[in-house]
Amino acid sequence: MEQNSIKNKLEALRREIRRHDQKYYVEAAPLISDLEYDRLHQQLVELEREHPELVTPDSPTQRVGDSPVSYLEQVEHTVPMLSIDNTYSIAELVDFGTKTEQALGGPAEWVVELKIDGVAATLIYEDGLFVRGLTRGNGRLGDDITHNLRTIADIPLKLASDDPPPLLEVRGEIYMTNQELVALNERQETAGLPPFMNTRNVTAGSIRLLDPRICASRNLRMFCHGTGYCEGLKSDNHLDFLTEIGTYGIPPTPDVLGLPSIQRTAEYCEQLIEKVPELDFEVDGLVVKLNRFAQRKELGARSKSPRWLIAYKWEKYEAVTKLKSIEVQVGKTGAITPVANLEPVELAGTIVSRASLHNADEIARKDIRVGDTVVVEKAGKIIPHIVRVEKHERKSTAIPKFQFPVCCPECSSLLVKDKGGVYIRCPNLQCPAQVKERVRYFASRNAMDIEGLGDKLVDQLVSSGLVSRYGDVYRLRVDQLLGLERMGRKSSEKLIAAIELSKTHGLARLLNGLSIRHVGITVARVLAHHFGSLERLQNASTEELANVNEVGDIIAVSVHDYLHSDFGRETVEDLIAIGLKVEEAQSETELLGNQLEGKTFVVTGTLNQYNRDEIQQLIMQHGGKTSSSVSGKTDFLIAGAKAGSKRSKAEKLGVAILDEEGFQRLLGDS
Repeated sequence: MEQNSIKNKLEALRREIRRHDQKYYVEAAPLISDLEYDRLHQQLVELEREHPELVTPDSPTQRVGDSPVSYLEQVEHTVPMLSIDNTYSIAELVDFGTKTEQALGGPAEWVVELKIDGVAATLIYEDGLFVRGLTRGNGRLGDDITHNLRTIADIPLKLASDDPPPLLEVRGEIYMTNQELVALNERQETAGLPPFMNTRNVTAGSIRLLDPRICASRNLRMFCHGTGYCEGLKSDNHLDFLTEIGTYGIPPTPDVLGLPSIQRTAEYCEQLIEKVPELDFEVDGLVVKLNRFAQRKELGARSKSPRWLIAYKWEKYEAVTKLKSIEVQVGKTGAITPVANLEPVELAGTIVSRASLHNADEIARKDIRVGDTVVVEKAGKIIPHIVRVEKHERKSTAIPKFQFPVCCPECSSLLVKDKGGVYIRCPNLQCPAQVKERVRYFASRNAMDIEGLGDKLVDQLVSSGLVSRYGDVYRLRVDQLLGLERMGRKSSEKLIAAIELSKTHGLARLLNGLSIRHVGITVARVLAHHFGSLERLQNASTEELANVNEVGDIIAVSVHDYLHSDFGRETVEDLIAIGLKVEEAQSETELLGNQLEGKTFVVTGTLNQYNRDEIQQLIMQHGGKTSSSVSGKTDFLIAGAKAGSKRSKAEKLGVAILDEEGFQRLLGDS
């Protein structure tokens, strides 16, 4: 084979491997199996071995050097790597954003990113080739760790572009996944070496090793999220920058969202936190930054940190304990949720004996088994969850994998997995566990508000066969209740009266009480307000439903499917026959004015002139919206006596607080 032909074949192989690297590491959409990839790589290795004169520094085979470096050279950063100011308070985050927007003279676009708990580093590319990588160091000087960064498969040695920027400096975070730490500690155990305590420490030690072969064995990863000194960068904002580097084969930080105001940004932060337990890498906060580079330049930096970004962090607490058992619970929509029962351990000042396992996929991914030693974590508002298994502590290879049930533990129905989702459900709508959960919710305060119908009584009613559907609650008699535990004549008569009263509570409460997937009290009120009657709601198409403000496609399909299913239709017909009010009164749905249009209200405390439902209906009748919790998106808090924590949070966030007279003045009533 002539030299040019061999050279062309080598370049084709390298391009193919780089393409698969980008698909795997950047797009998370691999095109071939690991085995096929390994064969491609081995083909390149053998061809280069036969023709060593054609080996290039950017070849995928040249990630690991043959010998250690003698020492780590210190190099000055062209642009200093500054630190980030941080806060542990959502109120302080909003205050930072508000002051930043004031300094800019108006609203700004923001982005929210996960704050990876790893080690900061910067990558430098010249004409598309990776030439140097540095640690942050003291911000002015960093250690040259190029030899180790070349071993990280996430980092392309050559950019996937025919027209790369002449000079590109990209900054990000080196990290290790929790599952890789598990595998590393198993190897440490086999070698008789002590285990590593956490992913950050092993990452920090690995990238500063002199021997790149050891670093290569640690399988480190990298996400990139910022710029250093660049020439020829096409982007003028952060979101476009992340897209641009992704096209070059550099992995951008994941789950980034752009938002139009600091209030919306704060709200999204609280939503994103809920996703953290599902990640296989450690996160110790969120980073909020301005999107537009011109605005960043306008604000500049202090001596140690930029003025255009802040980290919203939370304290993390970890403890090691034993997993005693795994149980599964059946929810009101049939979702089967696994829960870990732990040997009690102190965590963040409280004793923890249970932790969420989320779903079957997470148990399989982390290989969690009964009897394992596990690391359990509590961070901020996140409920306790298992971070990883200390597999090197697993003394017996005979411990079986946890077998997620194939049948419902309550009714033995064959379980089914959501199409395209992660949840496994019991499809039997008459499953006793589902019936109990649905009836409990149906009677709850935000639904039909049936005083006296508590959890223990619901258990008795369902177990005894007296209640198997919502309508059965309205067919209960005093003499049936007298035979149940702790139910005397007076309490039985009082419950029957409360059940009768609940018939008049209206469409919004009923819709919420039906446990339609994705429908809570807010969506139920929106639907009741928009359609006014159950008949109009039943006749609405999915398109009509989706066009309602705050509904959208997913909720629309869920509502439509429920109301047109045999179960939903029979349920509704039964409740109508019993005499439940399935319309909203004209006074409840009629728009009386638009004084409150676009404003969001939260009501708290004890009011004198209204009850909670009355004032919320009044808000909606004048074009406003209501919410159950105070956030940066809240415009007004209406506070009665004993307002408590919601008032405190509103004060911290700078939300306007009204008493009842102030609310009336807002409406123009007095």
